[in-house]
Amino acid sequence: MLGMIYAVSPDGVIGIGNKVPWHHAGDFRRFKRVTMGTTVVMGRKTFESMGKPLPGRRNVVVTRHPLDTPGIECVRSLDEALARAGAANVWLIGGARIYEEGMTLADVIDVTYVPDRVSGPDAVYAPPIDDRLFEPGPLVPHEDARGLTRRVYTRRRG
Repeated sequence: MLGMIYAVSPDGVIGIGNKVPWHHAGDFRRFKRVTMGTTVVMGRKTFESMGKPLPGRRNVVVTRHPLDTPGIECVRSLDEALARAGAANVWLIGGARIYEEGMTLADVIDVTYVPDRVSGPDAVYAPPIDDRLFEPGPLVPHEDARGLTRRVYTRRRG
């Protein structure tokens, strides 16, 4: 299974200045629960914004500039990351470029909708989800965070 997981503002923002511009502890708990024990693939800027590998997960960073950090594997492309992961469950966790590339490959997209209105010159936006490629599931209340909603999109087959 290849999935993408992210939180997005009403304006489509997923980050500002290499940071998540909101803090919803319940969504972080759910992210941890969903990704624990899997392979997480991210771009270099996403990794640098976290500052360290995510514990309990195989951390793969797509970068042209290898990093000398224990607990991560560096690869040059998303294709290489997926080849290394093999049959493991993989979550793409950012940033925008990884999501754009992953849109053509992902089986599911797990989106949390946050109410925070944020903007700025260095805002990063989620790529649009093509309804011709993905079937939107129901919009449901977030089970770990009051005031948030989420939806899982599943790739259409056939």
